[in-house]
Amino acid sequence: MFEMSMKRCESGHYFDNDKYSSCPVCGVEDIDIGATIPKGGLSKSKGNNVDLDIDFDLGIGQTKHINKPGHGPDEGATIGVVRKDKGIDPVVGWLVCIDGSERGRDYRIRSEKNFIGRGDNMQICIKGDDTISRENHSIISYNPKTNSFKILPGTGKGLVYLNDDEVDAPRELKPFDEIEIGKTKLKFFPCCGENFKW
Repeated sequence: MFEMSMKRCESGHYFDNDKYSSCPVCGVEDIDIGATIPKGGLSKSKGNNVDLDIDFDLGIGQTKHINKPGHGPDEGATIGVVRKDKGIDPVVGWLVCIDGSERGRDYRIRSEKNFIGRGDNMQICIKGDDTISRENHSIISYNPKTNSFKILPGTGKGLVYLNDDEVDAPRELKPFDEIEIGKTKLKFFPCCGENFKW
């Protein structure tokens, strides 16, 4: 097992006594090392520039969280309204594959947006049909306020059809509607509707 000999300097910094003869944080007094420059000199970056306001005071003090622009302290997953209100994320409907590589399989529809694709990160993941875009081929949404379902085109390359008509804008879904995505055909079965709502 790896062991190191820790020592505390007069300023309160801890350092490896076997590796350094004096505190590397305190360094040598009255020496100006200068800014670190990348090998090859300075160049204009083609990436995103992030301006961090960092206090380089190396004394012991309170640890500060540094946020990148657009990133607040709340970095967890978004929670749907129904899940937040009811404490559960219930099934609100199903898609059943009636033709295609997954024939006979059902897919659960949850409240709000359900992204459809063949990628594992999709809420409705349809495997075995490489004519379906990996991500966001289509979207099925359930609106808990209006108790209604819609199908929307996604950002993927392929088209989506509802009852043999191209979906090029949001369209209302009705019980037993037929959806065609790639070479897969799905039948829509709502759980929520006129007679039931979570």
